[in-house]
Amino acid sequence: MRDVAADNGASASRQLAGFAARLRYEEIPVAVLERARACIIDTLACCVHGASLPWSAATAAYARRYGGNGPCTLFGVPAACSIRSGDPAPATPGSGVGSGAPAHAGGAARVGAPAAALANGAAAHAFEQDSLRFPGAGVHPGATLVPALVAACQETGANGRQALTAFVAACEVLFRIGAATHHSSEKLGFHAPGLTGPYGAAIAAGLIHGLDADCLTQALGIAGSLSAGLLAFTKAGNGAMVKRLHLGRASEAGVVAAALAGEGYEGPDTILEGRYGFLETYCSDGEPGLLTRDLGDAWETLKICFKRYPCHVTAQAPIQALRGLMAQHGFGGADIDAVALGCSEKIVSHHDIRAPADIMAAQYSVPFCVALAQFRDPEDPAAFDADALRDTAIRQACERITLTAQTGLPSAWSANLTLRLRDGRTLTTLADGFLGLPSQPLSAEDQRRRFLLRTSGSIDAGTAGGWYERLQDLENQAAFPVI
Repeated sequence: MRDVAADNGASASRQLAGFAARLRYEEIPVAVLERARACIIDTLACCVHGASLPWSAATAAYARRYGGNGPCTLFGVPAACSIRSGDPAPATPGSGVGSGAPAHAGGAARVGAPAAALANGAAAHAFEQDSLRFPGAGVHPGATLVPALVAACQETGANGRQALTAFVAACEVLFRIGAATHHSSEKLGFHAPGLTGPYGAAIAAGLIHGLDADCLTQALGIAGSLSAGLLAFTKAGNGAMVKRLHLGRASEAGVVAAALAGEGYEGPDTILEGRYGFLETYCSDGEPGLLTRDLGDAWETLKICFKRYPCHVTAQAPIQALRGLMAQHGFGGADIDAVALGCSEKIVSHHDIRAPADIMAAQYSVPFCVALAQFRDPEDPAAFDADALRDTAIRQACERITLTAQTGLPSAWSANLTLRLRDGRTLTTLADGFLGLPSQPLSAEDQRRRFLLRTSGSIDAGTAGGWYERLQDLENQAAFPVI
């Protein structure tokens, strides 16, 4: 559909930037717009819920200390919240963009765009609820794109159609970069979303600020030098909090890259496929051809995936399969003697954490999450609390789960699940999917329920409901709606 013939022979960055700069709202299929809108809405709810958590307080405080009195909202952070001695006084919120009752007395805190992207991105990923891609490619579209996008919209007053168009363009770029890595960055110890995210965020922010194809190319070149994120926390037994920062930094990096490009700053246009570029340096198995394959014809945005449970995506299918067997056969966690998972090698190497030091590490542990699901409702974010770490039944169940690497599974997120019950029965099933995958989409009712559940601790139901309705009608909004 898109004419990229003129880009033949150009670097991948130039082709991607050219596509993004030329994309128009009217050219985007309805299904793609629906998925983009759902991702934006889902992410904002994640931001609000994530901001309420203790480990988000540091990034919010940092943003308030150094972000100035800018126009951009810190979702879920009240303007009147207490700040440490020496911090600047809270910004007085103006009318801002959008309408509706404030989430808190005094409204939400407001800062400059880079600080907002940092704090909101970290909050979106704060409780392992944000969106990603299926098949997995080391990309998190919500937590990396939406904070940068919304910050740019609040800076410029961009309307809803501009926001949706920029999101889709950025997602198409981000997902192709992720796919080209073959998800091999994490085999080297990098946390992939922190590496890929700056590129997509740079496109999202750059488009809202009106950058042309050449400036977007420079923004991608700059973004490549702002990638960061290591998986050391998975083996250290501490420090899992930093995982949240990787997504915030990626979103912030995109805002910085776009702003610098707009001022004339330059970066290499072979940053993706060239010598010492992203694929060569950060990946063990990259495929440059995937960077631009079917660009404008096959819509990567349709591959956005939503998590059913607030934990790592590799635990989603096993948990859904487990809960299905529990409901079908009428047994509880106390009736399970042992669990065996035949799963991907990456789950065995990266996600087998038996004694997590905090709930953040626990959410990254497949055996812990499967053990928790035996005794608590895994759809409720409140189930993943500090008490779960001290729950003897969960701890003991975690130790009775065996993980074995298997090949030939339908996807890297699939697993063969075997349960041995105390009454002697053995139940087996293939865990191959969960509600939220492109093939198992969330209903409109599911989406609204999830939004209200995640925002309920910070926003009254009436205000949240009104915000949700405006976001659902995003393309007809004169400015991006915020609370």
